[in-house]
Amino acid sequence: MTTQILFIRHGETDWNRIKRIQGHIDIPLNATGLAQAAQLAARFERERAAGARLDAVYSSDLQRAQQTARPFADALGLPLQLSEGLRERWYGAFQGHDSDEINDKFPEEYVEWQTRDPGFAPPGGESQRVFYHRVLHAVEPIVAAHPGGRIALVAHGGVLDCVYRFAMQIPLRDPRKWPLLNGSVNVVEFESGAAKVVAWGDIAHLSTGSSDDELRKTA
Repeated sequence: MTTQILFIRHGETDWNRIKRIQGHIDIPLNATGLAQAAQLAARFERERAAGARLDAVYSSDLQRAQQTARPFADALGLPLQLSEGLRERWYGAFQGHDSDEINDKFPEEYVEWQTRDPGFAPPGGESQRVFYHRVLHAVEPIVAAHPGGRIALVAHGGVLDCVYRFAMQIPLRDPRKWPLLNGSVNVVEFESGAAKVVAWGDIAHLSTGSSDDELRKTA
């Protein structure tokens, strides 16, 4: 049976805006992010009124994801189920810094990071390969628990990136060419261990644009 998951990136935070790596640091939504969460909830209420069902809501346990998920979970009368496995990548010593600061503080590690080696781990952090498998292992039991279901899952840009790569069979080393937008809805269907992207980067419910999960500081 096909299980459809609506992967949702959390709303904007102040650190998203200045391209500062959050990782597991528990940063809250800013005013824009809270507005995005409210608009997301309004979207789900409209969909329910039109006959669409949602069977369950899952979220990373970090507050920026919870703050995005709870308004629509409460509006639909669904419990919010938290998973530590859906957290953003653990960036270790890189967390709390932007790319320029990482280059200054960890010049050798910065160069290695830029090679996109999936086995590279920031000091004290996770490699991309370890993170990827952690995400898939967190999603797998959720899919198994809802055969034929339609569920929402609120997480982080890195989590969505792992899911997209899995569904599209894109190597971890390849540069990203797809959006990871704050407050976006990204639809993926799972069946018999395989995944298919149905829709990606949907922000039609947002009144303004949305920021991408780009870690490199550009301004």
